[in-house]
Amino acid sequence: MLKAFIFVLLAGIIFSLVHCSQENPLHNRTSYLNLQDSVQYMGGQTCRSCHSEIHNDFMQTGMGKSFHLASQEKTAASYGVHDLVYDEKSNFYYKPYFENGSMYIKEFRLSGKDTIHSRVEKIAYIVGSGQHTNSHILNENGYIFQAPITYYTQDKKWDMAPGFEEINLRFSRTLEAECLTCHNHFPKKVEGSFHKFEEMPTGIECERCHGPGEIHVKEKLAGKLVDTANYIDYSIVNPRDLSRNLQMDLCQRCHLQGLSVLNEGKSFYDFKPGMELSSVFNVYLPRYENSHDKFIMASQADRLKLSPCFMNSQELTCLSCHHPHHSIEKTDQSQYINACLSCHTKEKNYCSIPKEIRLKESDNCISCHMQKSGSTDIPHVEITDHFISKLTSKKDVVINKKSQKDIAKFLGLDILTKKNASDFEMANAYIAMHDKYVQAEVILDSALYYLKKINKEEEHYKSWIHYYFAKENYDDIIRLGTKVGYANIKDHWTLYRIGEAFLKHEDYDNALPFLYKATQLQPYDLDFQEKFGMANLQLGRLETAREIFEFVLTENPKRKVSQNNYGFLLSISKEMDKAELHYRKAIALDPDYKQALINLNDVLIQKKEVKESKLILKRIEALSNLD
Repeated sequence: MLKAFIFVLLAGIIFSLVHCSQENPLHNRTSYLNLQDSVQYMGGQTCRSCHSEIHNDFMQTGMGKSFHLASQEKTAASYGVHDLVYDEKSNFYYKPYFENGSMYIKEFRLSGKDTIHSRVEKIAYIVGSGQHTNSHILNENGYIFQAPITYYTQDKKWDMAPGFEEINLRFSRTLEAECLTCHNHFPKKVEGSFHKFEEMPTGIECERCHGPGEIHVKEKLAGKLVDTANYIDYSIVNPRDLSRNLQMDLCQRCHLQGLSVLNEGKSFYDFKPGMELSSVFNVYLPRYENSHDKFIMASQADRLKLSPCFMNSQELTCLSCHHPHHSIEKTDQSQYINACLSCHTKEKNYCSIPKEIRLKESDNCISCHMQKSGSTDIPHVEITDHFISKLTSKKDVVINKKSQKDIAKFLGLDILTKKNASDFEMANAYIAMHDKYVQAEVILDSALYYLKKINKEEEHYKSWIHYYFAKENYDDIIRLGTKVGYANIKDHWTLYRIGEAFLKHEDYDNALPFLYKATQLQPYDLDFQEKFGMANLQLGRLETAREIFEFVLTENPKRKVSQNNYGFLLSISKEMDKAELHYRKAIALDPDYKQALINLNDVLIQKKEVKESKLILKRIEALSNLD
């Protein structure tokens, strides 16, 4: 009897274990298995093999169309004879065109009817679904740059890219992981670089919202299924199963553009769905007296969270209105209206507007309470303001860039990814704001306020040195760097800043080890290499300097500073013909590069080419008058 009872008991346990493992093996967990660092991403095509219909729908969304190889099939732009952009400030014209299936942008300058400068760059990628814009990216041996013009689809026009209308960086604006990991799936970065990539995906993929799929795929191939109608499958993240805060963190990973400041030791690759965003980085927004009227384009999460509807609800999130697998353009308006009616029921006199007026708007809550607006950072666009308001007056769709007058109304930085920021976090946020957006003393004064509250200069030497660098206080950089000690500094940016401080003092001997160590940590940061090369050049270490400049120009021959510096080295070595060639290359890249013109003129004088020398001197004089 006892043996029979034990047999039946064991059989029952085994049956229940087998049954659970087949249907609900993970339902009793409380954390997602795919948050582990070792779990691999499988790629969208793997997801598609089981979820083809969902995948096909998603590829029609703005996220699915976010990033493509440049082709006529993927562009939303026009390329007619009149599609031309003139930048008055820099006196450059830009002409986009396709030739033999490839896209190019031609930059040129005119004097009367004569073309006095021409540069053509091939476009590798188009960014943007075409709902608002198409921006354009160059790939120079893996180094990624933004092109200076953008197509604005709502106005059907080409114009300067956002930010370029103030300062035209031409073809030199670097695009790093912070930008690319929102507009695209994760590119594979070359180790020891900031913006060199060896693999570039073409579009946001499923795992950006669901997390890496390796465990999920293995579980399903092994037949381990979960009844997701009743249980959570912890092998993969379904955003709808996340708490409200984690849902918002997932969406605002990209739909909360602001000042993103990474935590120590973290990168923009580290965030996964199901994590708190603040565990990887925090996002800050500058607030102005008119911030409620003027806001940036990718501020949907912030605007929603400011809304009374959000603050008075425990359930409202982005997913209340948006289905990430469905295109906004193809989503019926009733989906958004029904989200409103889930709280504002008709039985509760849900709308105070007279019925006849509501009928003119087709009883559309969105058209009144989430009005269209412009943005402060992207021209020529009209977006839906996600601040849900009772105000029904139409917003001005043209919002200009913030003026210096607006800066005077600056109220401070708000942290948006958690309740409160530490003094240390606020100090770094203000320093980052000065680096990226507003080079004003008031910003650095705020950074200093928080740094003084910490009052631990040596312990937080990286932040203090960064602050001193922004202040151009090179004496304090050298003092603190020396106090901390060369051997104890392992951060490449800190090493570079100390090396640069010594360069400003023309102390090349002391600059050299710091710059050398920075280049060892980041060998593909070509700015670091250029500074290291110049330090060697100033010390007369010509062969070492030659090797460095040749490495830089092999990596990217379109660096005007390196072309000029290498030309200078060649002129010192009495290789005048080669020096002239590299000076001319620098000037071809930038016809307003005064130092290269001066250096070229020195060569022309030595060669007694008087006629061209006079022309070059006129160009130098004209540029000097503009300084």
